[in-house]
Amino acid sequence: MHDLILRDAVSDDLAAINRVVEAAFMTWDLPERVKRLSLPSYRYDDMDLRHLQMKLAGSAGEVVGMAAWEPAERKDCPGEGPALLLHGLYVHPDHMQRGIGRELLRAVREAARAGGFDGVLVKAQADAVGFFERAGLQSLPVQDEARHYARRFWLPA
Repeated sequence: MHDLILRDAVSDDLAAINRVVEAAFMTWDLPERVKRLSLPSYRYDDMDLRHLQMKLAGSAGEVVGMAAWEPAERKDCPGEGPALLLHGLYVHPDHMQRGIGRELLRAVREAARAGGFDGVLVKAQADAVGFFERAGLQSLPVQDEARHYARRFWLPA
């Protein structure tokens, strides 16, 4: 999208955010029953807006992608410094493969830099692993099976 605009999310954006999340979620390689039962836990609400930072991607009033993040627990991250945890990064399927996800990821990295964080921790859903690999994120090994998510990635700030 040549006219892509990134902006902070506000409460009035929640319906558009959740349309993007649902459309992206429904493309995942999961059984339909799992999708039906799990989808409500992926939707964002006003409480999320209070606790997460969110950036939207779109143009002409249309939301086509979003990213949400918060400070990560240090024990989950490589190194000793503070980091951000990518809570979610979604692009509407009709707008994938246009660089929108990379722009949102860049915005999260910039937020980490601006906030004095060492980087961004990603706990990727299986269908998103290829995106994060292509974006150059470092795959993190599972060192504590009881604590570490299996598909973790690191993006240095």
